Amino acid sequence: MPEPITGLDRLRCFIATATRLAGPAGLAQSPALESAFTELLRHDDWLPEACTVPHPQYYQQYLLHCDPLERFSMVSFVWGPGQSTPVHDHEVWGYVGMLRGSEINQRYVREADGGLRLAGAASTLLPGDVERLAPEEGDIHQVSNAHADRVSISVHLYGGNIGAVSRHVYDPVTGMAKPFVSGYSSTSLPNLWDRSLAVRAGLAASA
Repeated sequence: MPEPITGLDRLRCFIATATRLAGPAGLAQSPALESAFTELLRHDDWLPEACTVPHPQYYQQYLLHCDPLERFSMVSFVWGPGQSTPVHDHEVWGYVGMLRGSEINQRYVREADGGLRLAGAASTLLPGDVERLAPEEGDIHQVSNAHADRVSISVHLYGGNIGAVSRHVYDPVTGMAKPFVSGYSSTSLPNLWDRSLAVRAGLAASA
């Protein structure tokens, strides 16, 4: 009987699934990809501790994985109490999945004259919820920690190396757009590929 998948194995398996689904032109949003991402978010034992640390002033964007061909990337967003993003877009598709706590997502629509208006009421994401973003459908939004007294963490999957994508922040009053590149809050990646303990256990069991 195979060993149950736990901990970091879950993240490793998801990345392998996304890599298999990706083609030469990139990774596209699909029911199979969304299902695998949703399944990952059903568990809370796989996110490396180093990618959960808040900053007292700014939300953090920790890179979990970037495809070697930059066809997709995955990050954890760590929100300190009351923290929020500016109004911004993405220029690539995305999935936003809630892992811990809760966040508020307010979407905007850009008018023909360049101004912004609210696109309906804000939505609230709870653990396990997944929201889809697509530039062709309008992906301008602002995200905020729903809690004023504790940390929230969401996991985002993007159709590109999101930390190196040139995108925009917007003045919510005037709609004026300004280019920005987010970068990442970390300088190193989680070590997903050290499977030595499992291999040694397998050798010991077969000895």
